[in-house]
Amino acid sequence: MTGLDDLPIRDDLRGLSPYGAPQLDVPVRLNTNENSHPLPEAVAEAIGKALAAELRDLNRYPDRDALALRADLAGYLGHGLTADGVWAANGSNEIQQQLLQAFGGPGRSALGFTPAYSMHPLLALGTGTRWVPARRGADFALTADEAVAQVREHQPDVVFLCSPNNPTGTALDPAVLGAVLDVAPGMVVVDEAYAEFARPGTVSALTVLPGHPRLVITRTMSKAFGFAGGRLGYLAADPAVVAAVQLVRLPYHLSALTQAAARAALAHCDALLGTVAEIAEQRDRIVAELRRRGLRVADSDANFVLYEVGGDQSVAWRALLAHGVLVRDVGLPGWLRVTAGTRAETDAFLAAVDSTQREGSIAPQPRPTKGTS
Repeated sequence: MTGLDDLPIRDDLRGLSPYGAPQLDVPVRLNTNENSHPLPEAVAEAIGKALAAELRDLNRYPDRDALALRADLAGYLGHGLTADGVWAANGSNEIQQQLLQAFGGPGRSALGFTPAYSMHPLLALGTGTRWVPARRGADFALTADEAVAQVREHQPDVVFLCSPNNPTGTALDPAVLGAVLDVAPGMVVVDEAYAEFARPGTVSALTVLPGHPRLVITRTMSKAFGFAGGRLGYLAADPAVVAAVQLVRLPYHLSALTQAAARAALAHCDALLGTVAEIAEQRDRIVAELRRRGLRVADSDANFVLYEVGGDQSVAWRALLAHGVLVRDVGLPGWLRVTAGTRAETDAFLAAVDSTQREGSIAPQPRPTKGTS
């Protein structure tokens, strides 16, 4: 049987593993930051009707530029955006890949502040863009001075900022974005995949988009909208950025069915986003309960929580799995990430934590640091 080593694969891909989280059949799955709530029946019916209306014309290519969908997305985002400042693709990963194809590539670099979304360096690798892993503070925060110093040092062609950041859940201080925009020589991409879950007062990068033609904000319908299976991501930017990514997009990259389903979902955004407050409540409950149990927890504005287990995170991960709860080992030594889901899922997760603490798999941390108390 032929293996990868027998193929003329690129040298920089040898020995790597594909991105992905375990997909295991367990009672409680809290490892991929999905929205645990199923679509409301009325929304599912509306999407079904929209899909049915497209079926007879599947012999034709879809709208190559997804103009109607982009107009709907602009209307949802507000901030004076119109369709020419919005672009859509199959998930925000494809959006970010297109950005790196257009503004990165061989001889260019992209910088991100780690720990952050693990797909960013993989997207850089796939596009031949050199990846620069910049640093965050000990409490996972990022100050303007720290960010500026590292951008000035490396002079990247693309800077990735995340707000809220995955896997830490921390929101971006607007001062950091402003400072980076002042010194970055190329594009600045703010990944706002979890923006709808942010606590009151959190400022979106959309507020500073006017007048910054090198700023891009990426979003997704996978999280707050509960549309992960629909695979719809999008960006907001200056129309010139949209024109640039159209140079590298695949022809007819967004199917007619995806466009129809996403438009039907957007038409019912109030119903779909009705679970956001409940999920945020469970997130805050997880933070409070884990701290009450003596664990260090990062502040979160997302639909997940990063917490320290007081030892080998892989051991703690397996211990929780033995109790039927699947969380995410993001490769950060001593820390695990858990998605905030339904109240019943939170109950099950906390019960599993209690059991693993009694068993000695998770140990309290008595000396919390600033920002992770």
